[in-house]
Amino acid sequence: MSNSLLPPSPTVRRGSTRRRAASNVPPMQDSHHGALQAIRSFLKGRICYDAFPISFRLIVLDTKLSVKRALQCLLMNSVVSAPLWNSDKSEFAGMLTVLDIIHLIQYYWRTSSYDSASEDVETLRLEKLREIEIELGVAQPPLLRKHPDNTLYEAAQVLVQTHARRLPLLDYDSDTGHEVIVSTLTQYRLLKFISINAKIQKLNLSLRRLKIGTYVANPSPNDVPEGQNPYHPIATATLNTTVFSVVHMFSELAISAVPIINEDGIVVNLYETVDVMTLVRSGSYQSLDLTISEALKQRSLDFPGVVICTASDSLGTLLQLIKKRRVHRLVVVEGEEEERKGGRKGRLLGIITLSDVLRYIMGAGTINETHEPRQTQTPAMSVPSSNVLASPANLTTPNA
Repeated sequence: MSNSLLPPSPTVRRGSTRRRAASNVPPMQDSHHGALQAIRSFLKGRICYDAFPISFRLIVLDTKLSVKRALQCLLMNSVVSAPLWNSDKSEFAGMLTVLDIIHLIQYYWRTSSYDSASEDVETLRLEKLREIEIELGVAQPPLLRKHPDNTLYEAAQVLVQTHARRLPLLDYDSDTGHEVIVSTLTQYRLLKFISINAKIQKLNLSLRRLKIGTYVANPSPNDVPEGQNPYHPIATATLNTTVFSVVHMFSELAISAVPIINEDGIVVNLYETVDVMTLVRSGSYQSLDLTISEALKQRSLDFPGVVICTASDSLGTLLQLIKKRRVHRLVVVEGEEEERKGGRKGRLLGIITLSDVLRYIMGAGTINETHEPRQTQTPAMSVPSSNVLASPANLTTPNA
């Protein structure tokens, strides 16, 4: 039989001996940045409605309401902010926050006595607060809003760009054409939504490496010349500092919490704007003369404690903490790594707010360790290898 009739022999190809070029990106870093991109894509595919809890309540305050009644309303409902409504114009009029109350206290301290302030608050209306802020020379909050159908990515961009801690969500009544306040999207709600739905365990790089937060400019606070703040740019206080001194910090720096440290710089507690509200809700402005130590004794027994972490904790661990409990900020303290280099375990190293975390996730750049304090410092704490200070002075630490 002719060989030409036989089927051709199959061609056998040898495997290529060429190797792919090795990636210059370490696997851990590659995984981390991949997870960030996945989160951003996820936010672009979800709308604000998706982040709403199954059941929630919305408290809206009329601008004709007195400041005292509004404050009582916030405290009775355990909230620290509420949308404002102008009933004359049937339109949204901004937000009432704890910082507005702080500015009011600052204003009365400059212009009148405690007694007259107590009387004035009985009749002062919410609509007058913006005039007081103008007189104080403090920045007025922008009138922000988004529609519930906007993507979470768009909402997050607004929060990052404006340093706002909450974003009102407004719709329009189809019959009247008037605005309707649907809800507010907070930084905490957004980050919790991310932590529940994203693969946060892949965000494995340390906070130190990512430079998330505000950190002490001088690594050796003991070497700072006398008279200068050894923990600059972070505002701090001691247990002997008066409440009113801390109120000044809140108002002038537009922050909502100040770490309380001892003579060695060890973090022993945290004083928040909410604590000031607790003191003044009865109209007893004289309480502001108390020391922080005395004021902390009046703090609610259900205070969750101060949440702390170290710079070696990962972003994933931090988000895991947000997933499990209500956290608004973390105090960064020196850990074992700093102690081996001559530091002191538990000494103040930095502070991380939810604004810092959201800013990083959205890709707004890294945050330098020596930058000036911004208006993004906020309230409450716990630690990812962290600790929590219980009652007047208790620190708690979440396990990584």
